Amino acid sequence: MTTRHETDETVLRRHLGRLVEAIQAKDLEGLERLYAADVVSFDVEPPLRHVGAEAKLRNWANVFAFFADVTYEVRDLRLVVGDDVAFGYGFGRLSGTSRNGTATSGIWVRGTFCFQKIDGDWLIVHDQASVPFDIATGRGVIDLEP
Repeated sequence: MTTRHETDETVLRRHLGRLVEAIQAKDLEGLERLYAADVVSFDVEPPLRHVGAEAKLRNWANVFAFFADVTYEVRDLRLVVGDDVAFGYGFGRLSGTSRNGTATSGIWVRGTFCFQKIDGDWLIVHDQASVPFDIATGRGVIDLEP
């Protein structure tokens, strides 16, 4: 017997699949449908906090302007689902070919997604991407792989 939380987990996995598809298609409108209007994002680029869907979409627009083609991958995703809130964590990697023709395999980041069911739809209300840092140098460690 399938529980409601198992069904919601399937919906959330599809939601993140649409996120990956929209990133790879450079589809800002598709991405906008996945985020709550008041999403708060702790992204890898400054500032520390990006507030609102418009700010989040500007980050993606910057990525799309940099890359001629882009690939996004999510690995080791774990989801925890409640009645109207859920969160997921795993690893993500953005890679592609820059506009100047340089190919990059990207870096793996730690990713967290927080969802809220709003008017019956699961939307991303918070996300965070981060890299570990070397405390002695204060520099991010970007060569790790899951």
